[in-house]
Amino acid sequence: MRSLAIIAAAAALAVAGSECALSSSAQAAPKTSYAYGWPVKPFDRPHPVRGNFGDPRTIFAGPPTERTLLSGPGAFQFHDGIDISAPDGTAVYAVASGTVKSVVRDWIAVDSGSGRSFQYWHIASSVSVGQHVEARVTLVGHILRGCGHVHLTELNGAVAVNPLAPGHLGPYEDTSVPITASVGFRASVTSADLMPELLRGRLEIVASVHDMPAVPVLGDWHDLPVAPALIEWRIQRASADKVVVPTRVAYDVRNHLPAFGDFWRVYARGTHQNMSVFGKHYSYMQPGVYLYRLCPGGFDTRNLPDAVYELVVTATDIRGNHSSYTQRFSVHNRAGVVGS
Repeated sequence: MRSLAIIAAAAALAVAGSECALSSSAQAAPKTSYAYGWPVKPFDRPHPVRGNFGDPRTIFAGPPTERTLLSGPGAFQFHDGIDISAPDGTAVYAVASGTVKSVVRDWIAVDSGSGRSFQYWHIASSVSVGQHVEARVTLVGHILRGCGHVHLTELNGAVAVNPLAPGHLGPYEDTSVPITASVGFRASVTSADLMPELLRGRLEIVASVHDMPAVPVLGDWHDLPVAPALIEWRIQRASADKVVVPTRVAYDVRNHLPAFGDFWRVYARGTHQNMSVFGKHYSYMQPGVYLYRLCPGGFDTRNLPDAVYELVVTATDIRGNHSSYTQRFSVHNRAGVVGS
């Protein structure tokens, strides 16, 4: 988020099993109409997005240690917009006409009427409060030195909405597929992964999921991940593909963000953003790790008969491209089983 990026920039100046199967579907997303163009030229061409709506934004107060990562304090937020990569000094234009409502050091807000407004962050402003701006015409500022991007937030009734959702920013196309890298079962959200061959009692289920930008990002942020738009899961019998736990949604930012205070209910400890800050240490060029709690508070395996099952995790991006990852596991709650 914007405030986190400011601290991160300051820190940078001061100083990333069991049988499983992966299937994917890269759907050729149909061209969709859009409400507004890009804030940098050319307005009608997709630009690299290095930060997605809903990405984890993490600044840890302690040093880069496992203890800090798993239990340290800090500032943790969902990214409330998108980061459009562009060189420092790039001209930024209004995406929608309206009236400038705020000008604050490195960002401005424009009211476009009907409850919709836009914020442009990491820019040196070229407008003043009360000024009328025209879409694609009015220069609102230039990207500040050392930022390398403009952060765009779209608000509807003061609620942040996903600018990449169909019918918002465009043109935007995406044919990449989000990936679930792993699924782990844990006794607690911060403990080590258990062996899927023998699971019992209440467990936390943590999935490592990421996507990549639709347009490759150049420079220091190349090959760094972004968050998907949707994560779902279900459980089925391994022998018959019979669904025993219907599809549940673990994460969904296709339209809005989760509740502000739910960061560590959505993300599991161990999560950190790209180039995350740990105290005075800036993790230059280091990729983030995105860990999602599929069932916050734990899933009780005692609700299932002892048997072999498959957990199927499906990750989907904002254009519907998706992949599914299947993790096989065995439930052994019955007394007398080895390990009880």
